[in-house]
Amino acid sequence: MRDDDIWAHIDAERSDLADFLDGLTPQQWATPSLCPDWTVRDVAVHLTQSTLGWPRMAAEALRSGFRFNAMVSRVAREDRRPPEEVVAALRAMVGVRRRPPGTAVADPLTDALVHGQDIAVPLGVDRPMPTAAAVIAADRLWTMGFPFHARKRFAGTRLRATDADFTVGRGQTVAAPIRDIVLALSGRNSTVLPRV
Repeated sequence: MRDDDIWAHIDAERSDLADFLDGLTPQQWATPSLCPDWTVRDVAVHLTQSTLGWPRMAAEALRSGFRFNAMVSRVAREDRRPPEEVVAALRAMVGVRRRPPGTAVADPLTDALVHGQDIAVPLGVDRPMPTAAAVIAADRLWTMGFPFHARKRFAGTRLRATDADFTVGRGQTVAAPIRDIVLALSGRNSTVLPRV
């Protein structure tokens, strides 16, 4: 798929997620997400920070001892913008073609899809994952290595989507909807593996 097409998926996900977040109550913003130790608000804030430039990213990495997960978590939690500003920031990212240093064009799409589920699942909301976008994300998760190491975690397993043209791995076949595969590849095993 061409980069412009991937960016169109990213824009659609950001816009749709902003609309979804705009309707949440304060209690829902405070709900624990699928990301350990993060609330729905923390995840939403994290999504708005994917356009940080090199200088800010380098400073934050240094502050966190160059530990990626610690940096991402700290930056999200220290951001105290109210929900309406977080929603506005996410909307303002629609059409922006900037991504974190060292990432591929599929990474912001993967982030939006997975974190959209991190938010929706604990709220009891079935948030559809567009098939074409999910296949791009699943392929990226399979090939990227850090931070998910999906190939290593699923060694000896062949994952096949039941609703999309997607198959990876070798070994015992596990068939599941592409959304469940994306979540499993991104480490959301506690909610997905019983079904996958």
